[in-house]
Amino acid sequence: MDTTAPLPPAPLPPLHLGSASPDALGPGARRVLVGSMLGAHLLAGWALLQVPAVREAAAEMAPMMVDLIAPTPEAPKPPPPPQPRPKTPPPPPAPVLAAKPPPLPVPQPAFVAPPPPAEPPPLPAPEAPPVPPAPPAPPAPPAPPTPPAPAPAAPRTVVLTDSDWVRVPEIEYPLASRRLKEEGTVIVRALIDTRGAPKQVLLQRSSGHARLDQAALRAAMGARVKPRTENGVPFEFWIAMPLAFELE
Repeated sequence: MDTTAPLPPAPLPPLHLGSASPDALGPGARRVLVGSMLGAHLLAGWALLQVPAVREAAAEMAPMMVDLIAPTPEAPKPPPPPQPRPKTPPPPPAPVLAAKPPPLPVPQPAFVAPPPPAEPPPLPAPEAPPVPPAPPAPPAPPAPPTPPAPAPAAPRTVVLTDSDWVRVPEIEYPLASRRLKEEGTVIVRALIDTRGAPKQVLLQRSSGHARLDQAALRAAMGARVKPRTENGVPFEFWIAMPLAFELE
């Protein structure tokens, strides 16, 4: 703790304001006077704070705590008791009216039902309009023509050997041709069917004598050959039969 004795405050220099009163000063002089006084007070306060004892006393001063205690509120007064309501007297009973006697029934005249109206005669049923005849059915379109059967393949021509003959043609020499000494060779073209018999004979080359040609055609119709097959199916074929007419 600092035991140095506090120094006395320095004396302030006296202010000589003269004998003039403050009211006699102008505005500028008054401001200068007020400023000088404030400066002197500030200087004196600063000088006091330079003393160590004054500084310690100012530091040890504790702040003052002020506690404001609110006053205790008064207890609310109890409400006044409710006043009893006056009782309403009951309404007086309604007067009882005497029942009136029922009126006597008035006699009604007897009701006579009118006769039912006569039913009108039934109307004749309307005649149905005649039904028009049905129009004739249109003629059926003609059936499409049957497509022609595919033409069979033309029979092929086969050259026979001696072993293919079953029966050779038998030639009959005409008597007139013998007397006239007509000779010649006729080639007959014959169509053989699937049984090996001639189906058609044609004169491929004439002998120059009509009787010999006709005799050759008759002889060719009596001939027989072996039928021909292809893949197990028999077929028709043409052959050429040369028949010679020669006199001895």
